[in-house]
Amino acid sequence: MIAAISYSFLQEYWWAIISLLGSLLVFLMFVQGGQSLLFTIGKTEMQRTMLVNTLGRKWEFTFTTLVTFGGAFFASFPLFYATSFGGAYWVWIAVLFSFILQAVSYEFRSKPANFLGKKTYEIFLFINGLMGPILIGTAVGTFFNGAGFSLNDYNQVIWQGASRGLEAVAVFHNVALGLAVFFLVRVLGLLYFINSIEDDEIVIRSRKHLAYNAVLFLVFFLYFLVILLVKDGFSYNADTLEVSLEKYKYLHNLLEMPLVLILFLAGVVMVVWGIANDLFFKVGRGIWFSGTGTVLVVFSLFLIAGYNNTSYYPSISDLQSSLTIRNSSSSHFTLNVMSYVSLLVPFVAAYIWYAWKSINNKKIDKTEMEDTSHKY
Repeated sequence: MIAAISYSFLQEYWWAIISLLGSLLVFLMFVQGGQSLLFTIGKTEMQRTMLVNTLGRKWEFTFTTLVTFGGAFFASFPLFYATSFGGAYWVWIAVLFSFILQAVSYEFRSKPANFLGKKTYEIFLFINGLMGPILIGTAVGTFFNGAGFSLNDYNQVIWQGASRGLEAVAVFHNVALGLAVFFLVRVLGLLYFINSIEDDEIVIRSRKHLAYNAVLFLVFFLYFLVILLVKDGFSYNADTLEVSLEKYKYLHNLLEMPLVLILFLAGVVMVVWGIANDLFFKVGRGIWFSGTGTVLVVFSLFLIAGYNNTSYYPSISDLQSSLTIRNSSSSHFTLNVMSYVSLLVPFVAAYIWYAWKSINNKKIDKTEMEDTSHKY
């Protein structure tokens, strides 16, 4: 029974939920990746209209998952929410601003008497496609490299410096993850275009740029991964919760959690196979392989950031202020009650899958865009 579940199990359970939501968010950011390619792939207004409308069918999934991810983090690990959102607020304000631009653009781009013009809203979508993935990826990089904060006896946040989170860009390892996420979601966006649009020019152009973006993704991802596996990590004592540096911590985490290692390697293979599927074999199903692989890889990275006695939000100003799933979670009672709600997750996932298939049962083409009265 849920009432008998231990506090430590619930903390690990909710970190797994957070990890799953984060991995789904990265996959669904193929919408942002596609937006960053509007002017690269869409050379005419009709082509850009097809691109915007195929992405418009999915943008609310991404937005809802982002809100759910933030809400679940707040409910299960409120001290992280207070520390990061209360300290590194310039980063999160920039992310929020870019997503507001996205929502406004899909709402008003094709509205009658649009005084700003379609081009303005397309630029707004490009800005969201550029800023969202890079900023979120760079912010997640601080899970492995730490941030400049300390907590007093009342858990009040003292942030070092006035840049309020933007200093993360001074650590190239953080930026490398942000760029890896950016080029990954561009790859996913291109795979989605190939899968969902019936237009020879768009498909040919998408395959051409798929190769470029795949290479750039692999360069930044491999750089991030190699540095991660050889760097010192932030470990804590299970009994005293004292945080200390440990050599090769994240490599140890992978080796000491073989199931996570298997998921990670399987995810990498699926991402590469999905790219090859559309680049060389031209099957048009690469989005499903690479999408699933993305979820597995990001899920694994979140797990090694928080499991195996690892601080998932280290402090480089005061090591003992570092956050772990043990010292930053909600109460036993809160996590216990929320576990009932989490039982609805499979039903929500099934609904999303059904809605996705129903919306995408026919590829978008020029005829549909000319005949329909409702378009983004």
